[in-house]
Amino acid sequence: MSAVRPRSGYPSVHISNKLVSAGIYLPDYEQGYYRGTRFDHAGIIFDLTCNGHQYFGEWFEQHDPYRHDGICGPVDEFTAIGDEEAGTEFLKIGVGILRKSSDAPYDRFLRYDIVNPGIRSTVVGAESIVFKHVLSTPKYAYEYTKTIRLSNDKPGFCIEYALRNTGRSPLNCSVYNHNFFTLDGAVTGPSMEISFPFSPVGDWREPYSNVKIEGHQIHFLRELSRGESVFMGNLHGFDPAIAGYQFELKNTLSGAGVQVTGSGKLSNIVFWASRFVPCVEPYTDLNIAPGTTAIWNVRYVLMS
Repeated sequence: MSAVRPRSGYPSVHISNKLVSAGIYLPDYEQGYYRGTRFDHAGIIFDLTCNGHQYFGEWFEQHDPYRHDGICGPVDEFTAIGDEEAGTEFLKIGVGILRKSSDAPYDRFLRYDIVNPGIRSTVVGAESIVFKHVLSTPKYAYEYTKTIRLSNDKPGFCIEYALRNTGRSPLNCSVYNHNFFTLDGAVTGPSMEISFPFSPVGDWREPYSNVKIEGHQIHFLRELSRGESVFMGNLHGFDPAIAGYQFELKNTLSGAGVQVTGSGKLSNIVFWASRFVPCVEPYTDLNIAPGTTAIWNVRYVLMS
């Protein structure tokens, strides 16, 4: 398949090696492809090609840079910090200091004013890109580095994270990657395999007739239609005492697939799927004391 071109007007770069080519949007609070307040603005892969297959792309019909999920690729969300404390301002790592417009609890699906976006820098190499986000306030401060590095041993890439707490308050939150894979643009259905190294269990949001868990896999019984989705908020069955996790997705019709391996210790897994994206969302808790640094990574091996 041919490479996906970036949308006009949004800053972007390409990195590549002999195995993989990746198109990446750059974070920009004024001109960026994503200006919402839910996900980390850095690391949006809009196109990833390997051996004639595509692994990321837009999964929605219309793009709005301010929509909470108007984003593509392997994108991270950090849960809010300080949103339940007195006052209207709180922290979303990778976004900045946000302000509530009311006393209502924080809602990730809403848009908030960004009152302090921090300072960003980006270093682009031939086979890697390094994003840095520095935020400093009287209460919260950090240096967050996110590196996307293409692999040379196997087709794929690794995302490396380093989050240093340079402030006076602890950074206690969770982080997960939404993993918006679009494997050759396949419709979510019986041809999509989602596998785990354990037998997953959990509670579906409602009694769906289109999906089930069987053995180590999630199986779709038919293709999802436009506007249809499924959700499980407490997928488990893994050993919470063991650091590291793994899962696989595969489009059995085209052969495109991905094995995802993370270094973090799982606290929870969410599974959500719509017509064009089945998403395994692995959560890891972060408790970063002042003056300390959390380091973790997620490795993606592409199958074709």
